[in-house]
Amino acid sequence: MLDTRARKIVQPLFDQGATLFKKIGLSATQVTIISGIIGGATGFFVYNDMMGTAIVLLWISGMLDVIDGTMARKEKTTPIGTILDLVLDRIVELSVLIGLALRFPKTQVVILLLVASFVIGMTMFLAIGAVSENYGYKSFQYQPGLVERTEGFLFLTAMILFPSAIIWIAIVFLIAELYTVGERFHQASKVLR
Repeated sequence: MLDTRARKIVQPLFDQGATLFKKIGLSATQVTIISGIIGGATGFFVYNDMMGTAIVLLWISGMLDVIDGTMARKEKTTPIGTILDLVLDRIVELSVLIGLALRFPKTQVVILLLVASFVIGMTMFLAIGAVSENYGYKSFQYQPGLVERTEGFLFLTAMILFPSAIIWIAIVFLIAELYTVGERFHQASKVLR
């Protein structure tokens, strides 16, 4: 929701970041990989109770993820770049969840259910993208919803910041994620009829 609605407001900052990385000779794919490595490390820091570092790395990764997309749209998007972006985004999210589950074993069941909702949500997202005509600015049809990347990062950040409330935050995240699945299915069913 925030990614779709606030994009126009913050996009000039990401345009500047894209220009900077282009000037220093990085491609969109290289920024994607850097973003994935930085974000993928967050789970290690969560597990080792270095929560401040984990949050900073998570959000740097998220910022780089937006910049790489901005760069890709200014260059020519490549199928391999799109694939890398989607896969590395999931690695970042899973890294945080795995770190939390290992650090706080009592949360493992609810985190497992949350991971399952991610699988269902991503399956819906990709299925809709595969059967829909792309009329947006991304390299595939992007279906907006209640939980997009920014909301996911906000939930993950809350889980890192408030370990005593992880189970309740994860339950709300799970409900919001499943709502988004239903919302995307409903939108797609209207468009694809």
